[in-house]
Amino acid sequence: MEILVIFLFLFIFAFLGFYFQKISYWKTENLSFCKENCGFEGNPYFWLPNYNIKNSLCSQIAPPYGYQRISVKKNSFEEWLRYLPLKEGNPPILLYNGKKAYQFPHQGIIDIDIGSKNLQQCADAIIRLRAEYLFTKKDYQKIHFNFVSGFKSSYLRWREGFRPIVVGDLVKEIKLASFDDSWKSFREYLNSVFNYANTFSLEKEMVSVKDINEIKIGDIFIQGGFPGHTTIVVDLAENERGEKVFLLAQSNRPAQDIHILKNPNNFRLSPWYSANFGEILKIPGWTFKMTDLKRFQ
Repeated sequence: MEILVIFLFLFIFAFLGFYFQKISYWKTENLSFCKENCGFEGNPYFWLPNYNIKNSLCSQIAPPYGYQRISVKKNSFEEWLRYLPLKEGNPPILLYNGKKAYQFPHQGIIDIDIGSKNLQQCADAIIRLRAEYLFTKKDYQKIHFNFVSGFKSSYLRWREGFRPIVVGDLVKEIKLASFDDSWKSFREYLNSVFNYANTFSLEKEMVSVKDINEIKIGDIFIQGGFPGHTTIVVDLAENERGEKVFLLAQSNRPAQDIHILKNPNNFRLSPWYSANFGEILKIPGWTFKMTDLKRFQ
């Protein structure tokens, strides 16, 4: 009996050793992938003085065992999201006023400012990420977002000095400032958008993704409303059978840190979510339908 117990103990010990060795090797392979496939030169994240790829989402969160990150175009929005900087460790989610938010199960905090006002909520966080990427690319003509009223707020107009004057649903632009193409002025433009846009207006700017198998990094799940909610796909991986998994990031109400969500419904994959989720996608605090998957035009 004692020999059987010893044998069983040694078997379990050997199995665990082999398992953790495989996981360690998998994580090492992931770090090599991240270093070898990063197409950015310099720091593509203007708000961050010092960027280190070791603290990137790609380096810090490996795909589940058996999955490989999909290839993306160099300098694309997909790559930019994949290499977003994360704060060290996994600190608590903070609100715009420095207080702790409700702590959704999260895997990491994106190292990006929230601002000092209750503005950068769920839809605003996605607007922020999209606009920051386009600003990095100097693709200024594509930086425009609609207010709930339907008014199209253009960054090119803003940097020329035009400011929206809002009275109810009526919006009129008046030139109130001189030309300013600084990042500081750009952030002021975004705060203006955050103030008058939400999930209702953002959803109307998106196009539907009909086939879940065509999901891409940068796609969003969104339900426009008062309130609504939205979350963005920030990475994607697949296995040899072509089964895909994705990572989700979100902000929430009140304005708070953008955080990477865990998957409490599947601890084997968490923080990744299977694209084969059926008709309903359950995330902490919200439920989406497959038909809620949208994409920037």
